[in-house]
Amino acid sequence: MCGIVGVVSGKDVSQKLFSGLLNLEYRGYDSVGMCVIKDKNFKIKKDVGKIEQVNNKVNFLSLHGNIGIAHCRWSTHGGVTKNNAHPHTGSRNKISIVHNGIIENYSEIKGELQKKKHVFSSETDTEVIAHLIESYLDIYTFEKAVREALKKIEGSYALGILCADEPEKLIGARNESPLIIGVGNNENFISSDIPSILTQTNKIVYLEDKEMAVLTKDNVMVFDLEGKEKKKKIHIINWNAEAAQKSGYKHFMLKEIYEQPRAIADTLNERVQNGSIVFGKEFGFSNNYLSKVNRIVIIGCGTSWHAGLVGKFMLEELAKIPTEVEYASEFRYRHPLLDKSTLIIAISQSGETADTIAALKEAKKHGVKTLAICNVMGSSITRISDGVIYTRAGPEIGVASTKAFTTQLAVLYLLTILFSKLRKTLNKTQIKDMIESIRKIPLQLQSVLDEYDEILKCAELYHNKQNSLYLGRGVNFPIALEGALKLKEVSYMHAEGYPAAEMKHGPIALIDKSMPVVFIAPHDVYTYKKVLGNIEEVKARGGIIIAIATEGDKEIPQKSKHTIFIPKTLYTLSSILSVVPLQLLAYHIADKLGRDVDKPRNLAKSVVVE
Repeated sequence: MCGIVGVVSGKDVSQKLFSGLLNLEYRGYDSVGMCVIKDKNFKIKKDVGKIEQVNNKVNFLSLHGNIGIAHCRWSTHGGVTKNNAHPHTGSRNKISIVHNGIIENYSEIKGELQKKKHVFSSETDTEVIAHLIESYLDIYTFEKAVREALKKIEGSYALGILCADEPEKLIGARNESPLIIGVGNNENFISSDIPSILTQTNKIVYLEDKEMAVLTKDNVMVFDLEGKEKKKKIHIINWNAEAAQKSGYKHFMLKEIYEQPRAIADTLNERVQNGSIVFGKEFGFSNNYLSKVNRIVIIGCGTSWHAGLVGKFMLEELAKIPTEVEYASEFRYRHPLLDKSTLIIAISQSGETADTIAALKEAKKHGVKTLAICNVMGSSITRISDGVIYTRAGPEIGVASTKAFTTQLAVLYLLTILFSKLRKTLNKTQIKDMIESIRKIPLQLQSVLDEYDEILKCAELYHNKQNSLYLGRGVNFPIALEGALKLKEVSYMHAEGYPAAEMKHGPIALIDKSMPVVFIAPHDVYTYKKVLGNIEEVKARGGIIIAIATEGDKEIPQKSKHTIFIPKTLYTLSSILSVVPLQLLAYHIADKLGRDVDKPRNLAKSVVVE
């Protein structure tokens, strides 16, 4: 997950590139870099750190040229180093490139190029593309060299490409990673998303997979990889000044849904070190203490309670530690049975939820240790608790929680890894696989956000339905609860979440041809076949089936009316990917109904009274 922006103009582009970078920072800020062409030479500045930090060191605005590309990085291949920061160039400094995505066959291509005396200066998959294009320049034009290179690479990419010998031409290309074109006056743009260039132009062209755009300051042409020109529609984006305060998004909720890849990346950052989980000094617990914990009680309200249910599944399934999940509002009134081997985990976005604070105080009366999972530094819950893990989601302004929820799941996953290692319930290979899988989640999550056509179609077709069911099993039963809650919160439509098998014990009586039924059904070895059976039961009664399924699933699309695909990942992580389409579905239905999405009636962001 990275952000790219490119500009070709009749004027200096450094300020436009820098502004675009600032608006793309949610997509990654391991490192940042910028390249312009001046006198047929590349001028490149890049370094490790956040955009403002790096700019203070290198001064991006001192780069002057009428064409350039820039990049903010969330690392996938290669560590966080200056050499691995984008842009990357080829051996002869003829090609400069920025990239979002993963090239699957980069090792093979790199080996071939090394045999031809190409010398690489980074560990990234991206640099291979620059060298490959450059290798074709001796026999092809710039455009054809790019096309031939793209035919050879396998994987996902959004690319911005410059050639030093053609300083008036910018090429963009995409496959399975987002890239848009902005059409301006005496200048044109490429970018990972609309808000990053919205202050420059509201005329947008959407690139499709395996399309390549050639931009000059006066012209935009789009081709397929065979060189055939494609006629593209220019879309006018009509967002008002208030929306601009939301970084170009219509509502804060939508903005925060799209911030989730960045939020999860921040939550993971620096917490995985040499195969171990490190939470920092505020965590407050030694491994010696944690190894003696034999019971966990999670407390929370609303969305945080749903996160706790997912955490219970993870902790019991993988760390083999008994875990209970309690409504914070009920906990202190039922004389809980606690001892010093019990760890209380309180989950709250704001850290000011009155019921959770009261439950924590009750737990401390019993002399048990307490851990807060929270998004707000210095909040009441973090001050009361013995230890804290911050989710690092950033400010969440929309009342309906989105990025706070997925970052809570990410923290619970990391905590599960830690307990699994201490309790020796998983071996080193399994723990390594878990860590590698969570590192991929921001990029996978971005791919879910980039493919929303089916979600928009469902919102259009069903926004006037008054009732719906959300069904899931195992780790995705809480996601059914969360999906239903989101719809209720922002659209005011009635929805219920159930374990899929419980449908037969009552809710099945509600199903008819006007009832949408949402199945959270990623492929797994535990419950997949059972969920298929539940889908058949709904289908037999004429229900409208909307399914969340794993990419490549052949059976579910045959049974459901609508299928929304998520990337393949570990079963325990499927919850993070599965919930995002449900957030988007709730948002677009509410928006279609004209609801006040960011401020739903009767709701407050933080419930500070019991």
